[in-house]
Amino acid sequence: MDRFAELNAFSLVASHGGFSAAARQLGVATSSVTRLVDALEQRLGAPLLNRSTRSITLTDSGRTYLEHANQILAALAEADDAAGGGDGEPQGLLRVAAPVTLAIRYLAPLLPGLAERYPRLRLDLRLADSVTHLVDEAIDVAIRIGSPPQQPNLIARKLAGHRRHIVASPAYLAHHGTPGTPQDLAAHNCLQFAYGASRHSWHLRSADETVEVEVTGTLTVNNSELLRLAACDGLGLALLPAWLVQSDLDSGALLAVLPGHEANPGQMDIGIYAVYPASRRGSAKIRLLIDLLQAALPDE
Repeated sequence: MDRFAELNAFSLVASHGGFSAAARQLGVATSSVTRLVDALEQRLGAPLLNRSTRSITLTDSGRTYLEHANQILAALAEADDAAGGGDGEPQGLLRVAAPVTLAIRYLAPLLPGLAERYPRLRLDLRLADSVTHLVDEAIDVAIRIGSPPQQPNLIARKLAGHRRHIVASPAYLAHHGTPGTPQDLAAHNCLQFAYGASRHSWHLRSADETVEVEVTGTLTVNNSELLRLAACDGLGLALLPAWLVQSDLDSGALLAVLPGHEANPGQMDIGIYAVYPASRRGSAKIRLLIDLLQAALPDE
């Protein structure tokens, strides 16, 4: 049992970037986590972590060991699911990674009901708009927007479609005019989401063609909710998902631009997916979260 405690402590230190954060997750003193990791390194005879006053990073041995450790912990969690799920109640820790705004809009409203109905279920939510590595960060299930990953060790279940709209406030369009063709976008202030790679074009598809238009603007931001607010305030055009702006379109706070075109920053055919390791396909906790999110998300 001490060896599993060591593995769990090391995995949490690596995924949280520090001993104090791992200790808070476990509900124990920081010194207890330090002793567990020290004991693990002594038993292995190899340093797993580079420790400094400013950061904790993995050594080369640590990266290799973490991958195997997380596989062992995932297998143990799967065994717990199978053994403890006999009463039909999901329980234990579920680590979920999800985009920030999507989680706030659709996952947060589910939390009170989950806590009331499944008191033995513990959630660890990691919110970021960047793609998380499931094994390295010990994630049980990740909610991703894009195309499903083509990896044999991962399962991707589609939760909903992901249509985007080009939108602007009535005040902006009254002052600057409404684009009539995709090429007209080049003359407008196009507010942009900051993707991992530098991207300065939008793809638009009609019944006749798909075109790529270079766009420029005075604002780039890595949060879609802030981008929505900027568009509502009349700063410019924005390319945003329907699940985020549909209420603004219904109220008239935002208007759709070029509604006869599908629009995306990259690939056209994308969706919202739940991605999890193939080894966890029988997890009652993962199945519960997926079913709830699929029911909550609007299908575009």
